[in-house]
Amino acid sequence: MDWGQIFNNTASWFLQPTTIAYALAATGLAVHFGYAGLLNFGMAGFMAIGAYSYAISILSFGLPWWVGILIGMLGAVVFAFILGIPTLRLRADYLAIVTIAAAEIVRLLFTTTVFDEFTNSADGLGGYHAGFRAANPFPEGTYGFGPWTWTADQLWVRVFGLILLAIAIYLVWALMRSPWGRVLKGIREDEDAVRSLGKNVFAYKMQALIIGGIFGALGGVVFALPSAVIPATYTTSLTFFLWTILLLGGAATVFGPAVGSVIFWVIMAFLDNVLPALASEGILPMTPIQAGILRFILVGVALMLIVIFRPQGIFGNKRELTFVK
Repeated sequence: MDWGQIFNNTASWFLQPTTIAYALAATGLAVHFGYAGLLNFGMAGFMAIGAYSYAISILSFGLPWWVGILIGMLGAVVFAFILGIPTLRLRADYLAIVTIAAAEIVRLLFTTTVFDEFTNSADGLGGYHAGFRAANPFPEGTYGFGPWTWTADQLWVRVFGLILLAIAIYLVWALMRSPWGRVLKGIREDEDAVRSLGKNVFAYKMQALIIGGIFGALGGVVFALPSAVIPATYTTSLTFFLWTILLLGGAATVFGPAVGSVIFWVIMAFLDNVLPALASEGILPMTPIQAGILRFILVGVALMLIVIFRPQGIFGNKRELTFVK
């Protein structure tokens, strides 16, 4: 086994665009669940809307890349209204069922041939990178060292994604320290008590859904920046990965989603490299393909253990736990 190559491949995931994208989306999920108590299982829908809005704006309408990002954010706002108006009065498991169904509807709409002119149905979209890469402030060349060696375009994607993530984290930190954030956390604990104080609980929930949805859409944009928009990516497994990341880092924490994303993808990358290698060496009684699938089982078991023994996450506080009633 080439442990040097295994650790090299694993370390590269500290700053992969996928890691950054999931951190952004998980930050939005923290606003939904960690602070507002909204059991949203439809974040994959927000990410898909952000990615597709960005790509379609450039490919079909010839808009600048930065306008595509703004349209992706606007799409998240519209989707939040459509999703939130009929559902935000639902509680806990009912809201979860509706949101996971809504995300699947969004994905299926992007795969249908009815909108093939814009979405390219199941084949997805690509070739929209020219404008973003033209805005790259880094000269051509190679940057970094070891497993963190990138071309100028690869570095630009990571820097831009980290800028968006830093802005999102700062906004969450500032909002949750404000009176608005304190009301939101009050709704999480007991919305009837907050309603009795004259606060419009529905309006606060809608605002939280919109803000978290925008972060999710930006995560979708970052996810699509280096490669292509493929509808098969935005399945329910994406949402469950986000929930694993959120619970791993801490649902009601500012930095927890970002740290949880790094830990999650580094572990996934390590298992994806080491398990097939162990199978090839005959240490594991299975084929390398079966060993690669085993990582999902191990991650599932880890999630179960986190929920049982550390439900507040690595950086969470037990007093900040969300109790779904």
